[in-house]
Amino acid sequence: MKKWKRSGRLVDMTHFLKEHPHQLVSLSYFSDRYDSAKSSISEDLTIVKEVFEEQGIGSLLTVAGASGGVKYIPKIQGAEAADLVQNICEKLEDKERLLPGGYLYMMDILGKPQLMKEIGRLFATVFAGQKIDSVMTVAMKGIPLAYAIASHLNVPVSVVRRDHRVTEGSMVSINYVSGSAKRIQTMSLARRSLQEGARVLIVDDFMKAGGTARGMMDLLSEFKAEVVGIGVLVEAEDVEERLVDDYVSIARLADVNNQQKQVKAEPGNIMNKLTMEE
Repeated sequence: MKKWKRSGRLVDMTHFLKEHPHQLVSLSYFSDRYDSAKSSISEDLTIVKEVFEEQGIGSLLTVAGASGGVKYIPKIQGAEAADLVQNICEKLEDKERLLPGGYLYMMDILGKPQLMKEIGRLFATVFAGQKIDSVMTVAMKGIPLAYAIASHLNVPVSVVRRDHRVTEGSMVSINYVSGSAKRIQTMSLARRSLQEGARVLIVDDFMKAGGTARGMMDLLSEFKAEVVGIGVLVEAEDVEERLVDDYVSIARLADVNNQQKQVKAEPGNIMNKLTMEE
């Protein structure tokens, strides 16, 4: 086996850790991978840890013991997070995204992989201290957000649907009341997509009164699953009755005026949550 130089080890090690977040990797694995002594690997990891923390990429958690190792925790620093939130608010205030009925076109945001990657890292920072087994969302527009977050938490995604699909096998279905329209709707989740007792993070691209989030919470009870948290990209302006209380939002619509073609957006509560985590 070719012996790696330190420069090569550092590049490959950094890439490996970033591709495997929240995964405990033993020093023996790296020692075998690079045909190097564990003492050299420890020195390499110290360098990687310093760079990660200095650049605000995340942190490297060391777990002692025979079964220990290192674990990369993606994080975003406060100033960078604030800039990202402000950028999203500015994008939301583009009057061209206004649709009839007061709806906003958001696929230009959800469709940008790099932007969604950073949004996912922001949510992953807030929920980094939680044990999460799966990220759940409702098809279709919540899917990009769910995968962006799940990629940084290194967990699978469970997609709730409003229709039955034979390709997903046996389904669990519930009826729920939409928060805004007050209509009875149905949502379903494949039995195989979630383990009983799982700890789940619910996410969605947009929340009005929170009927969809409440429906997902009720659906999770059928799996005896635990809701770890709720994350939304954008929450609507004040509504009479919010069906969920504890959630994390990146942006909030302060005002939507169809007649004047104006949208005013402001930061959601995520910066407060981020400060609490720090």
